[in-house]
Amino acid sequence: MRNIPVVTKNLLLVNIIAFLATWMLQLRGIDLNDICGLHFFMASDFQAWQLVTYMFLHAGFTHILFNMFALWMFGMVIENVWGPRKFLFYYISCGVGAGLLQEVAQFFSFYLTISGQNPYVHLSDIFAIGQQLSTQLNGWTTIGASGAVYAILLAFGMIFPNERIFIFPLPIPIKAKWFVMFYVAIELFSAMSSSGDNVAHMAHLGGMLFGYLMIRYWNNHPTSGYGPSRGQQFFDRLKDSFERRRNAKMKVHKGGASVNDDWEYNARKKANQEEIDRILDKIRRSGYDSLTKEEKQKLFDSSKE
Repeated sequence: MRNIPVVTKNLLLVNIIAFLATWMLQLRGIDLNDICGLHFFMASDFQAWQLVTYMFLHAGFTHILFNMFALWMFGMVIENVWGPRKFLFYYISCGVGAGLLQEVAQFFSFYLTISGQNPYVHLSDIFAIGQQLSTQLNGWTTIGASGAVYAILLAFGMIFPNERIFIFPLPIPIKAKWFVMFYVAIELFSAMSSSGDNVAHMAHLGGMLFGYLMIRYWNNHPTSGYGPSRGQQFFDRLKDSFERRRNAKMKVHKGGASVNDDWEYNARKKANQEEIDRILDKIRRSGYDSLTKEEKQKLFDSSKE
């Protein structure tokens, strides 16, 4: 936890605390999901602030485990690239955007359900019908950080399109851009098929859509702080940290050590740093998973020195 960036760390903590609080309050007969979950806007329990609170609640252990693992894995990188304030703004905005698209999807689902029962019902009649059924519509509740997390996955794919990552059950790594497209295709197919799996697929797509539009805007307005070089700068900073550590240690020892001992010490340090530089360049070109077991161990040992 000490090495996790501040916003990612606090988002993880808030989600975990909210999950535990939900479980504990349920034992006392209080349903936090019903209070803070995102209700359909025609439902009697709908509140505007639920567009924010819903993304910190989860339905079960598997639900929160996947979301928090993805937030930890990809959120750390994106926050290091963008900085904490921009990352938090992106995360919350995409979560709200995911909720809005889910509301739109529920509206059309409600209209199709009503018109299927009565073909003479017009779109203008839906609001009056919704008001009459507002209590029953409270059952349409959305919870989960998935919309914001899917936006993080999209950001990683757009910033590091050629970085290689694994997707279970594929036995080989694939580039991040194909990883993102794979998930978009799955969500589109799931959203269009009436599977009834109780998963807010439109919220997932909504988070990615808002994230895509936001990144495209920042990309076209470099002065806003986002630019194509930011991803490269992340790896450059990582390389610079090793360089500074190397310079701090490659000093001539004073005291009883001989000049030859100092020369051999500095030569070993230089060779070791050249090897670290080569490994970091390999990560930048082909991703971390392209490293051999020995290279990963070398990088790990060097980070502890």
